[in-house]
Amino acid sequence: MTDPIHAWHGYIVSRDPADLSALIAEGCVFESPVVHTPQVGKAITEKYLLSALQVLNNDTFEYLGEWRAERSAVLEFGCTIDGIRINGVDMIWWNEAGQITRFKVMVRPLKAINLLHQKMGEMLMRMAEGAV
Repeated sequence: MTDPIHAWHGYIVSRDPADLSALIAEGCVFESPVVHTPQVGKAITEKYLLSALQVLNNDTFEYLGEWRAERSAVLEFGCTIDGIRINGVDMIWWNEAGQITRFKVMVRPLKAINLLHQKMGEMLMRMAEGAV
């Protein structure tokens, strides 16, 4: 089994949607800091994660810490967008095959959540229109 966190970091560098697709399990559940209900399914999870990469992964993005259990990990991240420092965590669970089955993002402070809500909405709209 490939280490899914190593593969996740590889995807962050490659930005290749095929790398992400190989990493996400069919029934994956994505939990957003701004969407009330969990989003279920590989396609919707990929859509959110591809958008998040476009919004968050600028030249200030960095992972600050990592905590692991047997088949889960928490990755703390930080970045700055429009002068607002964003601090958050990616909580990731995976199956025996090393594919991600659940991905939860938590963000602080409130200014950052509001900014991400706006930016992610814009990015998802552009993706739906095929502009990205």
